[in-house]
Amino acid sequence: MKEPLLAFNDKGIYCQQADVYLDPWRPVTNAIITHGHADHSRWGHKNYITHHTNVPIIRHRLGEINVTGKDWNETFTINGVKFSLHPAGHIIGSAQIRVEYKGEVWVFTGDYKTEDDGISTPYEVVKCHAFITECTFGLPAFKWTPQAEVMTDINNWWAENKADGKTSILFGYSLGKAQRLLKYLDTDIGKIYTHGAIENMTEVLRPMVDFPETTRITRETKKEELAGNIILAPPSAHGSTWIRRMTPYVTGSASGWMAFRGARRRRAVDRGFVLSDHCDWTGLLESIKATGAEKVICTHGYSDIFSKYLIELGYDARTANTQYEGESGEMNAKMEEEESDKNQEENVERE
Repeated sequence: MKEPLLAFNDKGIYCQQADVYLDPWRPVTNAIITHGHADHSRWGHKNYITHHTNVPIIRHRLGEINVTGKDWNETFTINGVKFSLHPAGHIIGSAQIRVEYKGEVWVFTGDYKTEDDGISTPYEVVKCHAFITECTFGLPAFKWTPQAEVMTDINNWWAENKADGKTSILFGYSLGKAQRLLKYLDTDIGKIYTHGAIENMTEVLRPMVDFPETTRITRETKKEELAGNIILAPPSAHGSTWIRRMTPYVTGSASGWMAFRGARRRRAVDRGFVLSDHCDWTGLLESIKATGAEKVICTHGYSDIFSKYLIELGYDARTANTQYEGESGEMNAKMEEEESDKNQEENVERE
C-alpha cells in the first residue's frame, strides 16, 4: 500500500520523503511553520522555515532560533519534495503549506479564514489532491457577520460607554485579534490604551501595518487618563488585579465563540462581539470545494461532525488528532501570561 505524502505521528504532521514536519508539537530537526500562534509555533526545533513576515513574530516569541523566511509562492525543494507557502488569511504572516511529490499535491491549511481583514495577506485557494483543514467552527450554527459591521458595533459600544463616563476594556488575543481590532478602532472617539502583552506584539507588527497610535498602560498610568477611552487587553487579564484600577469600566470580548448563547455569561463579560480569525461553516465548505481535493483530513475543532458531513457530500474524509487549539484560547492565553511575566515592570498586578 502506498504511503501517504503527509502522515500524522506523535510529533506532528510528517513528510517522510523530505524528513520535514509541518507545525510539529514536539522538538524536531526540520519544521515548516504556518503562523506564530503558540500551538502551531513551538520552541525547540533545530531549523524553522516560515513566511518572512512571520519571522519577527516567532523570533519575538521564541528567541534567537535558526529560521529561514520564504516569499509567497516561492518553491523550495527538499529531497525531491517541492514545498511552497500560500496566504492563509488567519493573521499576519499566516500560511498554508503546499507539498508536491511526483505529481501528487497536498495542502495543509494551518489556521485560516476567507474574509479579507485588511491587515493579513488574503486567503488564496490552492488546488490539490488532498487537503488538511482545520474546522474550529465546523458547525452550521457559525455564520460570520462582515467585519465592517462588527467594527461599527464595537465603535458604537465604545462611544456609548464614553458618554456614560466609563472606560471600555476589549479583550482579544495579543497576536492577530488585537491588531485586527486596533486597525479599525475609531480614534475620533478617544485614545487607545494597551496591555503590555498586546503593545509588545503590536510593536513587532508596526513595520508591516499602519496602525493607529496606542499608549501602553504602565504603573504610572492614572485612572483619570483612562476614563472614556478604550483598552485592548488579552483574555488572561480578565479577572486579574491588573484590571481593578480601571473602574468604572465595561468589558467586551471579540471571539467567534460569542456566537454561542451563554458564551458571554461564561466568560463574564458585559458584551460579546462575534469576530473570528477562522472560517465559518460556509467558508470551510467553499474553500474545500474550490481546492478540487477528493481527500480531506479534518483536524482541530468540530472535526467529527464536519468530516461526517463531508462524507455525505461524497468526499473521502476522515479526522486526525493534533495538539492544535483553534480559537479555544488555552495556548494563546498561556503565551500571553508568560509574555506578561517577562515584563514585570509593566505588569500592574505586581504592585
